[in-house]
Amino acid sequence: MLPYQNAELDIETRVKDLLGRMTLEEKVGQLDMKFGHEYCTKHDPNYRLSVDPESGYDYDRLEKDFGASGLGYVHDNYSVPSVMNKIQRFFVEKTRLGIPVIFTGEALHGINGTRGTILPNPTAWAASFDTESGSNAGRVIAAETRALGIHEILAPNLDVARDPRWGRTEETFGEDTYLSSRFAAAVIAAEQKDDISRNDSVIAEPKHYCVHGVPEGGVNCAPARVGIREVENCYLPVFEAGVKEGGAYDVMVCYNSIDGEVVITSEHYLKEVLKERLGLRGICRSDWSAVERVKELHHLTEDDKETIYLTKKNGLDCLGGCECSHAFWVKTLCELVNEGRIEEENINESCRRVLRLKFLLGLFENPYTDETRWESVVHCEAHRDIALELARKSVTLLKNDGVLPLNTDKIKKIAVIGPSGNHQQIGNYSCVPVYVEIASVYEELKKALPGIEIVQADGCGISAEIANIGAAADQPHLIRERQQIIEDALDEAVEIAKNADVIVFVGGDDVQSSGECHDRCEMTLYGRQRELIERLCELGAPVILVLENGRPLEISKESEICAAVLETWFGGEKGAEAIADALLGKINPGGKLPFSLPRKSGMIPCYYSMLPGKSDNYLEGDGKALYPFGFGLSYTTFAYSDLVLTRTGETDVDVCFTVENTGERTGDEVVQIYVDDCESSVVTPPLLLKAFRRVTLAPGEKKTLHFSLDKNAFRLMNAKYEWVVEPGKFRICAASSSRDIKLAETIVL
Repeated sequence: MLPYQNAELDIETRVKDLLGRMTLEEKVGQLDMKFGHEYCTKHDPNYRLSVDPESGYDYDRLEKDFGASGLGYVHDNYSVPSVMNKIQRFFVEKTRLGIPVIFTGEALHGINGTRGTILPNPTAWAASFDTESGSNAGRVIAAETRALGIHEILAPNLDVARDPRWGRTEETFGEDTYLSSRFAAAVIAAEQKDDISRNDSVIAEPKHYCVHGVPEGGVNCAPARVGIREVENCYLPVFEAGVKEGGAYDVMVCYNSIDGEVVITSEHYLKEVLKERLGLRGICRSDWSAVERVKELHHLTEDDKETIYLTKKNGLDCLGGCECSHAFWVKTLCELVNEGRIEEENINESCRRVLRLKFLLGLFENPYTDETRWESVVHCEAHRDIALELARKSVTLLKNDGVLPLNTDKIKKIAVIGPSGNHQQIGNYSCVPVYVEIASVYEELKKALPGIEIVQADGCGISAEIANIGAAADQPHLIRERQQIIEDALDEAVEIAKNADVIVFVGGDDVQSSGECHDRCEMTLYGRQRELIERLCELGAPVILVLENGRPLEISKESEICAAVLETWFGGEKGAEAIADALLGKINPGGKLPFSLPRKSGMIPCYYSMLPGKSDNYLEGDGKALYPFGFGLSYTTFAYSDLVLTRTGETDVDVCFTVENTGERTGDEVVQIYVDDCESSVVTPPLLLKAFRRVTLAPGEKKTLHFSLDKNAFRLMNAKYEWVVEPGKFRICAASSSRDIKLAETIVL
């Protein structure tokens, strides 16, 4: 037995021994990733990146491509463990040193492929304002992913999304740095579980380091025009929480430039910040086609070899885009080392990081996955229950003229209208629902109300055709072809809705109007949805608008004319059940907005923490958000009282107050703590979220809450780019939203 094969030795000793036995070609081979499905003999017909359970692999081609060098990672090979083991067996038994591969997959809100539990999208997690629910989602993802033989996930998305025109907004935890950072730490810790050798844990690779959610013009991959102070204040803290608190081993680096600096070629962002300051333990990897963009779009180099040189020299560890052949990657890096342009220690350090992960995963002792265990883990009842609970907690009530919850004793007929009423939307980057029936709002209401007549009509579509805006060929994971196209039939829908006592309109987005490569310049409801809603409101019956969407929409007209508005985001496979529960009062909506909703598309950006100095008005009227960050109503009411601030240290404050349910229903209130630096040396936002808690109160119940604020709640980056807590006044606010301050007191630090 060679030392690296001896499980009794410590991991660093094993890494050193194995690295010392490797050729330069084998070291470079560990820094590449390839699509597994490209080597299979039979694809799964339901999803082009999945492999049929009966498939084999082209072992001659595997030998030709990887026999001399090995490989670090295999991506997009979704199947059952028996299939994963077939390709793993080649690398363990047929390569010189028997180094296993790490299987990688997309798992933004459930593992991709065709078998996993489909959770609500991450924006819905954030709307719950409940990090424990986020942790539960992370646990589901990790358990199912690992049971299927995949060791690493390219998630979560930690971009702070402040331009909702950007299609990938739906993947994020919202517009706020603090809220996003709390979910980053909680979700990643739950996915990795402090021990990635466990059979229910995975390596998390958060993305897209580090400023990707404010692309110029709202267009995916566009430059971020932000300065150092904004990077450090608003965007880096989320990745810091994910890496330092959550423990993320890996990070995916963004495509774009920040203030002109291309991140995947940046020694500052990759070495000085990510590896030295944040202490990244694993690897940083390029995003799909990001390396070739250095030449083609950023124009920093003139050929592919120079591009690879620039990225690798400055700190990138692994190629993530499968954008060049493995042979070219190995040949080029070996040439650069042999020419003396890249030191071999650069390659060694990245290879050490990959090997260390493989030892930590336990792959040298257990390279193969149990081939039957997944059947009792994937899409089990407990995981479906978590999907439902999270969908329920994310439902956010934006308006209610008293029509909700529905009084079914007085209702004889309900019309369910709209493109999503009988077609539940689950969002992008999700499992293809082959083995699960996903109920619609129409079906759930029929099941819950057998004694009431319920009629249904789509009325109009959302996307009129399958669009391929830079998506289909190079982004096959987006699965656009599964989108159902609905023909407009407004007259028919209006006729069906006549004489209904209540009209429930279910609409919003589909995978065409929201998602990666589907950026927008208008944020109104896509297609003819607004027109249909206006016609329905003319019928006289109350219209309840239910939104299933990926990003903030401009619903000023709809909010004006509809009797109630429910924001539910993409609720996953149990989203419709959660919506029906909210409509019928089986649950009391307690979600809050993780985004501000613009009054007009031209107001974008309109996030709550914008710097002061601009007017709140336009020639066309009010420039404030229609619904602000943190907003959400309830079927009950809450009162706040008795705010007490107590200094517990030089820059530490205890915040104490009481919240009471003053209504007649049990409900959840999301209590939010904001801080205003009243007299700062640089411009700071009027309010910044610094703490929150979701509490459940019975009618008449009171709870006294304590929040501990430390220096991080009061610090700023001064004119010299130093983090300091400046002496002076700070206003501390207990609030129900960023615009609804219930209690406030000023303290001097």
